[in-house]
Amino acid sequence: MGQFAVIGLGRFGSAASLELMKMGHSVLGVDTDPKVIDKHADQITHAVIADVSDRAALEELGLSNYDVILVAIGEDVQASLLCVVHLKSLGIQPIWVKATSHAQHLILSKLGVDRIIHPEEEMGIRVAQALSYPMVNDYISIGNGEFVVEIDVSEHLEGVPLNQVLKDGKESLHALLVKRRTQVTVHPPGDFALHAKDVLVLLGQLSALKTIAPKLV
Repeated sequence: MGQFAVIGLGRFGSAASLELMKMGHSVLGVDTDPKVIDKHADQITHAVIADVSDRAALEELGLSNYDVILVAIGEDVQASLLCVVHLKSLGIQPIWVKATSHAQHLILSKLGVDRIIHPEEEMGIRVAQALSYPMVNDYISIGNGEFVVEIDVSEHLEGVPLNQVLKDGKESLHALLVKRRTQVTVHPPGDFALHAKDVLVLLGQLSALKTIAPKLV
């Protein structure tokens, strides 16, 4: 179980906090608004009112004990940047920060934070991918043009062997696993017969995934 601190409990920060809780982690939520803290007090491990633009207030939170600090302050860019400056001066890391503009991104990159998040842009990309490839439930980019994708097997692939589905991209596509109800088959062989509603997890180049995409609809 990890320990995470989320500074700013707006829609983005509260969603991140609640999801971390669902995953079994411990979460410290920090906000300046007492109403926001009251709202989430029973939903996360600890909820604290603090002015994070004040270095002394941040120091009192003992943030060095947490695995990651997520600065999720929304509209108040000045408060967000001051918070990051103080966190850096206290030697606290790693720091992830929500950015709302490219100017803020530039400043944050100069401050040397560990990760800068653009929620709207990233969600826009994911929505575009979902619209373009509706057969893909979820995906993760691992760099160099490679993705791990999760696909629901459609009814027309009932009984079709895996190697037939992947034959056009067999050199650059790898089946990591097939989930069938509660049974998981890791690295399934080429003659593995797919069933409708199986969940197929593939690793491969985006170009190869695009090639086989029409077969999966």
